[in-house]
Amino acid sequence: MASYNIFICRSAEKEILAAPKADRLRIIARIRKLAVNPRPSGCEKLKTGTVYRVRQGDWRIIYTISDPNQAITVEKVGHRREVYR
Repeated sequence: MASYNIFICRSAEKEILAAPKADRLRIIARIRKLAVNPRPSGCEKLKTGTVYRVRQGDWRIIYTISDPNQAITVEKVGHRREVYR
């Protein structure tokens, strides 16, 4: 199984850097795992088309998958109480 390329939007990158260090390391590890398996157990497809959500503790990673290009774009990362606003 081929690995997907991961692209992180600038806003998501800022959110990752603003997270506490312990959470930041877990978020980055979770994003790296998406390259191997873009639809892991526990991921949910959101109502808006090809947008998926995966949980990492109290943090949520919102991303899109492009199967033809084998690319994942991380669009948003945030705490669970703020990410869906």
